Amino acid sequence: MGEMTLVWRHLPRPLCLVTSTLRILEMRPFLSLGASWTSVTKLGLHTRPRMPPCDFTPEKYQSLGYNRVLEIHKEHLSPVVTALFQKPLLLHQGHMEWLFDAEGNRYLDFFSGIVTVSVGHCHPTVNAAAQKQLGRLWHTSAVFFHAPIHEYAEKLAALLPEPLKVIFLVNSGSEANDLAMLMARAHSNNIDIISFSLPGFSLLSYSVDQELDPIFLLFLLCRGAYHGCSPYTLGLTNVGTYKMELPGGIGCQSTMCPDVFRGPWGGSHCRDSPVQTIRKCSCAPDCCQAKDQYIEQFKDTLSTSVANSIAGFFAEPIQGVNGVVQYPKGFLKEAFELVRARGGVCIADEVQTGFGRLGSHFWGFQTHDVLPDIVTMAKGIGNGFPMAAVVTTPEIAKSLAKCLQHFNTFGGSPLACAVGSAVLEVIKEENLQENSQEVGTYMLLKFAKLQDEFEIVGDVRGKGLMIGIEMVQDKTSRQPLPREEVNQIHEDCKNMGLLVGKGGIFAQTFRIAPPMCITKLEADFAVEVFRSALTQHMERRAK
Repeated sequence: MGEMTLVWRHLPRPLCLVTSTLRILEMRPFLSLGASWTSVTKLGLHTRPRMPPCDFTPEKYQSLGYNRVLEIHKEHLSPVVTALFQKPLLLHQGHMEWLFDAEGNRYLDFFSGIVTVSVGHCHPTVNAAAQKQLGRLWHTSAVFFHAPIHEYAEKLAALLPEPLKVIFLVNSGSEANDLAMLMARAHSNNIDIISFSLPGFSLLSYSVDQELDPIFLLFLLCRGAYHGCSPYTLGLTNVGTYKMELPGGIGCQSTMCPDVFRGPWGGSHCRDSPVQTIRKCSCAPDCCQAKDQYIEQFKDTLSTSVANSIAGFFAEPIQGVNGVVQYPKGFLKEAFELVRARGGVCIADEVQTGFGRLGSHFWGFQTHDVLPDIVTMAKGIGNGFPMAAVVTTPEIAKSLAKCLQHFNTFGGSPLACAVGSAVLEVIKEENLQENSQEVGTYMLLKFAKLQDEFEIVGDVRGKGLMIGIEMVQDKTSRQPLPREEVNQIHEDCKNMGLLVGKGGIFAQTFRIAPPMCITKLEADFAVEVFRSALTQHMERRAK
């Protein structure tokens, strides 16, 4: 159905460019007489893409002043710096793919609250379901039955293949992955769990006549998976920012991330994506030498770093926090076979990739032609509502029940399940998986053209509405663009009304994952904003 599903929210309007040193003040269609909303401030002399229209008027902000917010944050909230931008945004309201700040600026949200808002901010259908349930019953805990949890379980189970039919509802992705680790160990009676990282480089299968670019050695030190920030899942997470000097993560082992852009091996046909790396290869259509080399590294991990029998293997179908890293086609399928041969179970972390975001399939694991034993999910499951799930087989569920009376006070509450059901309804009724495929592929191909225009755009990758743009100093070395330069491009995009995320161990990759309701018109705007930001950056460099 594509964009036709979304015509109730947008009037067709051609993308046009304006030059201004002032705020753009646009009258929006469908608004009451005299209603208006500004786009973004601090526009310079450059030609800037004009924002697509928005048919929503936010409420006037009447809460805490910005300076007071900063004071309270400094005094009472975590000192860990997580806010984006030199001047953190104070957001006030959201509507579908749009966000509004306290100063009256409108932004196109292309990061979705860290890949969380799946169907749109405050989607009317989801809002209505939540409000209806709020007036009926909020909470019971698992000691009582209630219809919403059974209705939701039936709907979710129908979207997963056999035998993945037993659902444990929890509250966050970290909590879901915690439980999945426990399941794997309870079922296998083993301890070791493997996840992706590059903590070191095994040369067991590396021939002496092959050259290894020195820049790769740098990246072999610290790149990998993100599966949560709880004490348990920190052992699985192998991104340096989230590692601690204190001991933890007992029984968690890492294996080389098969990154075909930054890793030692990669070619021009490796990824399941319309866009491939700039690296060349001589592989025949039915084989991938890079995949074979990374599988050898996986075998080395099994031979040298874990016991003869293992508990399991965690993998995101596409890595999110690490910068939308895609593996060679066929890698996960062979890795799963190797894990099962050692008595382990295979866990697909669908926290960021699930619920149709990748377009071609509802679940990311389906794009690899594999069937996991456990699937974890969160973020998009509730469109921003705190909700998560672990889905597994009856056999594994029984193994957990034998050793633990698992209980979760808030998991599967009536309110959460009403929201979850509404999200599934919207994805289906508005054809958002199909929209992710159509608009995502359209946008990915447009972003890929920037590689030819700018030397600092090293790689464009992804699938559906999960896209990464990796910035480099130059395409030959592939060394990451310095953080301060990436940050300036990020700021420029924000100042033109586009919000994107950052990822990768050096925060060198822009992460693009908008709500699945976006249109091609908005994709055009995003590409033009990014092109303008890159142009400004190259001009600064030249000076």
